[in-house]
Amino acid sequence: MFPAAPTRVSSRVLRGAVAALAALGLLLWWLLPLGETAPRGKVTFSTGVPTGVYQRYGELLRGALGRDLPDVAITLRNSEGSQQNLARVASGQADFTVATADAVATYIGSGRAGADRLRGCARLYDDYVQLVVPKASKVRSTGDLRGLRVGVGQEGSGVRLVADRLLRAAGLDTDRDVVPVSAGIDTMPRLLERSRLDAFFWSGGLPTSAVLKLSQRFPVRLVPLEAGLVDRLHRPAGPSRFYRSAVIPADAYARATEGRPVETVAVANLLVTTDRMDAALTEGFTRTVIRSRDRIGREVHPAQLVDLRTAIYTHPLPLHEGARRYYRSVKP
Repeated sequence: MFPAAPTRVSSRVLRGAVAALAALGLLLWWLLPLGETAPRGKVTFSTGVPTGVYQRYGELLRGALGRDLPDVAITLRNSEGSQQNLARVASGQADFTVATADAVATYIGSGRAGADRLRGCARLYDDYVQLVVPKASKVRSTGDLRGLRVGVGQEGSGVRLVADRLLRAAGLDTDRDVVPVSAGIDTMPRLLERSRLDAFFWSGGLPTSAVLKLSQRFPVRLVPLEAGLVDRLHRPAGPSRFYRSAVIPADAYARATEGRPVETVAVANLLVTTDRMDAALTEGFTRTVIRSRDRIGREVHPAQLVDLRTAIYTHPLPLHEGARRYYRSVKP
């Protein structure tokens, strides 16, 4: 009688093991498309200037990707901004990047090499244009910048695109009517503080740490970009249609808004890759971007606005097949 007991125990263990293996197989089937292995390899992510939102977002996203895609090595590469980011991805110097929708439309419209290979993964958060002046400045509108030294962003940045367009909408020419200073957000606050600039444009998520820190140590003011500017921006067809009227909340930069919301212009950021990128890796990358929203958003506030319901709208870029696969997998 006694020898039979171990046989009954072994049967229960065996059944439990079979059930566990079945559950594991189901999990793997759910996580990975049939016939595919976990993504692996090396990926370069082109970000932005060291003190900008793109760079910090990239740093935090790399950490999230390291947990979700442990066999993929992520390298971050600083850049001047959207225009340079797109050129790198289109040419194969980078695999993923973030760029504003107007910069994407400009790049596509220029017919530059690789433009037809660009693909969207997700619509992220909006950038808000911020025109910053010393608090005592007489500048109250974009038109008041005539004859002044104005930081307009670096040549490869999205800031440069929108600054040029806003100045034209205000009846000013960047090269004739102002003294343009090519500089990024890593240097413009210091130049303004040292009276080497009279004003500067910045386009970024709210709040941008460099602008916030400047406002906390030096008296500055945000100049409203009146709604009429947006109407004039929209008159020529093309990339300008991606700009929209927006408001910077009074508490975004409490010391620089004079306690009032500030009218401005906003444009969406897109996560960009090319049709060369592996579908499984792109699916995993997109999944992490959406799932890590709250964790990253605790440190980079604009990331809190990444929304699954709108992320799929990557116009003017078609969705990458890997991103499309992810959105289908989470469709209610």
